[in-house]
Amino acid sequence: MENASKQRDIKLSKSLSWLLRHGADSQGVILDEGGFMDVQKVLNLKQFKNFTVDDIKRVVEQNEKKRFTLRCNENCLQIRANQGHTLKVDDDALLNLLTEEDVPQVVYHGTYLSKLKNIKLKGLSKMKRNHIHFTPRFPGDGSVISGMRSSCEVVIGVDTLRAMKDGFKFYKSDNEVILCPGNHNGVIPPNYFKEVWQLSPLQRLD
Repeated sequence: MENASKQRDIKLSKSLSWLLRHGADSQGVILDEGGFMDVQKVLNLKQFKNFTVDDIKRVVEQNEKKRFTLRCNENCLQIRANQGHTLKVDDDALLNLLTEEDVPQVVYHGTYLSKLKNIKLKGLSKMKRNHIHFTPRFPGDGSVISGMRSSCEVVIGVDTLRAMKDGFKFYKSDNEVILCPGNHNGVIPPNYFKEVWQLSPLQRLD
């Protein structure tokens, strides 16, 4: 019974992630400029008909990577995904713009050995998302890290101060993910890479 309940919560979390990051437009619902949507409008959609407000509150509270934020706006409970969007949202309403004083000097992007050759040649790309995702610290202490998959084999450290001096913007989400939209092509070129590590066995690759 406990396992069934856990699987139900996982299904709800994945459905919320898809809706709030990618699928709202296709469902005929609108996010506000900061990415928020009324919880009741979520529950009115057919894929959420078997869930309740309490289910959503529990999933938000228990999510290890803190993917969602709940707020009460004019007595209306609202929810948003903290990052990972392909939907158009206002960066300044969704995220916190970092300055040279408060940005980590190096931020880390996780990837895979099979992707590394192309990344070293062309740089990091936001792909279909709005931002390239980073974690503010090097992985390895066993804690859950938002902004990087646990299966990543390679970590690329980007020199944020050098990039910012050249006009790149870095933001921080409510769940501590560092995000950058890249240049006009959505890319951070490889000349901003400061270090490249293979995680197992731990060794530098740059």
